[in-house]
Amino acid sequence: MKNILVTGGCGFIGSNFIRYLFSETDFNGRVVNIDKLTYAGNPENLAGIKEAFPNRYFFNKTDICNLSELTGLFETFEIDAICHFAAESHVDRSITNPGDFIHSNIEGTFCLLELARQNKNKLELFHHVSTDEVFGSLGKSGYFTETTPYNPSSPYSASKASSDHLIRAYSVTYGVPATISNCSNNYGPYQFPEKLIPLMILNAIEDKALPVYGEGINIRDWLYVEDHCKAIWAIMQHGRRGETYNIGGGCEKRNIDIVNIICELVDKLIPDTNTAPKKNLITFVKDRPGHDLRYAMDFSKLKNELNWTPAETFESGIEKTIKWYIENTNWISRVKSGEYKQWMKQQYEDRK
Repeated sequence: MKNILVTGGCGFIGSNFIRYLFSETDFNGRVVNIDKLTYAGNPENLAGIKEAFPNRYFFNKTDICNLSELTGLFETFEIDAICHFAAESHVDRSITNPGDFIHSNIEGTFCLLELARQNKNKLELFHHVSTDEVFGSLGKSGYFTETTPYNPSSPYSASKASSDHLIRAYSVTYGVPATISNCSNNYGPYQFPEKLIPLMILNAIEDKALPVYGEGINIRDWLYVEDHCKAIWAIMQHGRRGETYNIGGGCEKRNIDIVNIICELVDKLIPDTNTAPKKNLITFVKDRPGHDLRYAMDFSKLKNELNWTPAETFESGIEKTIKWYIENTNWISRVKSGEYKQWMKQQYEDRK
């Protein structure tokens, strides 16, 4: 792989992946980042990359549904691999506005696959980044495996399930060299503060209410974003074409326990006797529709075949994450302007 097309590279995981490629691997080719720059796509996430790698990093603002523009980029940069992150990804938004998810996650993936089909003789790999949410909800025991039947519960997870099926169909029918990874909940630097962990961190820092759905008993498996990037790169280099790999953090925690840990760490890292303890800011709000109880990933296939395991514990990863948000106030202030403010206002209105 010499020229990798990264879709959604200005988003949370995509930007971390690009940074990881340039700083932590021996990859010496070119990265072409395409991003529509919706509310969660932030060029600030890749500040300094173009200056450091002027001949190896290229950005183009475009919609992945624009097949003609994608075709031009593919030819210009002689793309031989695709890593597909671009997606609408927030469950709450999918409930209120599902059409955006159908457009980006299904139609966008279809356009990329058409591009791959037309150029399959030049393409080494199409890697598709998906989610554990396609499997639905687990009971109190058991784990999702690569063969767990799909059972999505929200428009978001249904759209990702659809894109997964398209990837497999193009692999089988047209011979597109593809791999899929389904990951558990990510956290870390550059995450847009609509998701649980960055929202709780920033609200705790700013002494704002910490809204927790229901009783906070929903369980997720948490994965530090750099561990996820390492897993994706391992799959792209050595994964078997046509295969799916689960990526998990091996760290199940209830949402309320996550919030309590964040409160304790913010109290420790930013001592403030006027507002401590931050746990006093926790507010339980009406649960969202179709809120899956538990996700947990069996990533033994990835471990056994590619020798990957997460390097970060939740304790080490969450402390790194909180410190990053504390130290990057300029990034936060820019992200929290515009649509973020409107979104937050609507969220609180909906939860009353």
